[in-house]
Amino acid sequence: MAVYTEVTDEALEAFLTEYDIGTIVAFRGIAEGVENSNYSLKTTQGDFILTLYEKRVDPADLPWFLGLMEHLARRGLTCPQPVRARDGDALRVLADRHAAITTFLPGVWPRRVRVEHCGPVGRALAELHVAGADFAPRRVNALGAPGWRPLLERCKARADEVQPTLAAELDTALTEILAAWPAALPEGELTRLTDDVIGALTISLENSPSGLFGYNLPSPTLWMADLRTSSLFNNSICEFTKTESVP
Repeated sequence: MAVYTEVTDEALEAFLTEYDIGTIVAFRGIAEGVENSNYSLKTTQGDFILTLYEKRVDPADLPWFLGLMEHLARRGLTCPQPVRARDGDALRVLADRHAAITTFLPGVWPRRVRVEHCGPVGRALAELHVAGADFAPRRVNALGAPGWRPLLERCKARADEVQPTLAAELDTALTEILAAWPAALPEGELTRLTDDVIGALTISLENSPSGLFGYNLPSPTLWMADLRTSSLFNNSICEFTKTESVP
């Protein structure tokens, strides 16, 4: 369930008075997703998505995320656009959470990925990298290799409650991984993003991506991550079609 913070009707009505997008017609939580609280919002002027950013997200990163979406759209990529309030700001506070409204992308989530999706998705992935290549602000990958040891240290104290000796096993495994981690392979600015975006793409009736969304964790990492993304997409097809590989 991806609604962690509830929004009352009264709070939403007050929030929308700061925008020029009409009044509420319908409002419901969106179950898919794991990171933030997302709502489908329909007003007298159209359909939108309301996102409340939860505690894991650093508020200082949010202008970067929203700016990236605007940049990609200017480069011709179909992605959600932040809706700015009357004062020109796209980021506000609702229910004690940083919040933003974005435009709605038509399409459906492909619950059964098919072979014919692969080509268009690969092209969309390449277009994402090209469109984002000249986005000037850089963001440090907080989930990259330098962040793994601090993350483990925060969790290690209770690891043995899950399984005896788990803390020591994780410590040994991470030490080996970091020692072998490649230092000279090229990176892509948005490669960390592609897992989330491709996992969250919408497919039009013509079986091609009608839009890409999921711009919450973009950051530079190894280009090899794109192969992982392609592999995950391939595995999804194999699972649904009961085949061993995609031709």
